[in-house]
Amino acid sequence: MPARFDRYLRTRGWNACINARQFQSAVEWPKAFRYPDRTFRDRLRLELAGEPVEIVHARGETDDAAWVWLPRARWCAPATSSSGPRRTRETPRRCSATRASGPRRCAASARSTPRSQCPGHGPPIFGADRVSRALDETASLLEALHDQTVAMMNQGATLDDILGSVRAPAHLLERPLLRPLYDEPEFVVRNVWRLYGGWYDGNPANLKPAREAELAGEIALLAGGAHRLAERAEALVRGGRLALAGHLAEYAVRAAPDDEAVWAARGRVNRARMEAERSLMARGVFRAAADQKKP
Repeated sequence: MPARFDRYLRTRGWNACINARQFQSAVEWPKAFRYPDRTFRDRLRLELAGEPVEIVHARGETDDAAWVWLPRARWCAPATSSSGPRRTRETPRRCSATRASGPRRCAASARSTPRSQCPGHGPPIFGADRVSRALDETASLLEALHDQTVAMMNQGATLDDILGSVRAPAHLLERPLLRPLYDEPEFVVRNVWRLYGGWYDGNPANLKPAREAELAGEIALLAGGAHRLAERAEALVRGGRLALAGHLAEYAVRAAPDDEAVWAARGRVNRARMEAERSLMARGVFRAAADQKKP
């Protein structure tokens, strides 16, 4: 946790930016934190009011996460290390799999035998069978995404190939606690790649790429101008091809950064993308892009 607080202080501006984009938050990031008086590496055993309490380190959404276990009551509070509703703990801006654990270890930490569970996100779960199912299904979803991704990496696949092939088990995504309403399985896949493969995605053009504005200018030239790109982007939206429309809208504003009409088209494209998404993370990012005005 001290290292995490140090990182937050170094990246105050960045954290403010990502919260603004993902959550439309205007709250200033803290300038100071109350550092812990006592730290532990794996497990800390305490006694509170005569009751034994264990605090266990298990990386969740961030690498300083821990869960609390009351062995006599078989009660656990997993914070973000377990089956918080609709969370797979991977976001586009604050990625957990870059740490030395990733979804595989998240999955391992999710399996235990509590009688009741009070997660950091969402309602409590009562009954050993229900808790066990929630934990096991969360672990199974993460393991499936992890193992499929690694299997393709071992075959030399590129990140683009993997994103087009890896799928979360459909029956798990139908479970109430695992519906992708906070983040998405695709984000987990990207972070597994980052954990094992680093930032290079396997496309040689992306190893030392041209600046985006330069590339956008060439594409706009071939298309007949930035307005043609913007028009095509909105046509793609009408045809339901939202991801491709997003690319063309970005090329259009980078090719003509002072053009109000192009920026307006980009806003409409991203508004359509936001409205088509379920996950909070994706909706937040697209909303921020839709609201962005010409600099």
